[in-house]
Amino acid sequence: MTADRFDARPGARVALRLRTVPFAALRALLGAVLLAASLPAAALDPDAERQAELLHLLRHDCGSCHGMSLKGGLGPALTPEVLAQRPKDAMVDTILQGRPGTPMPPWSSMLTREEAQWLTERLYRGETDGQ
Repeated sequence: MTADRFDARPGARVALRLRTVPFAALRALLGAVLLAASLPAAALDPDAERQAELLHLLRHDCGSCHGMSLKGGLGPALTPEVLAQRPKDAMVDTILQGRPGTPMPPWSSMLTREEAQWLTERLYRGETDGQ
């Protein structure tokens, strides 16, 4: 959208003109959104090899601060009971962005958002041993 004219007075009207967008582009975008929404969560999971790599990272890299059993250490415990108090999206953001002022580093250079979400799901379910 573009504004043809703008008047900042309260109650003033703004005339807007919609730009034309090719119908094929809109149809392709809508199709992609609908496809992503209809896929089961498993379809978005990393492949088996990457899952093994992620679990290794979790047990060894995360475990070095959060405890090898993930029950706490330098960092807080990552058990389902503790995590139940935190929103999953906040956990994903913490994994990807780290926590400034703490030893928690950002992992966004090594993990995609989908991989961080997969790890978060595993942590919340207590499925961290690869079984």
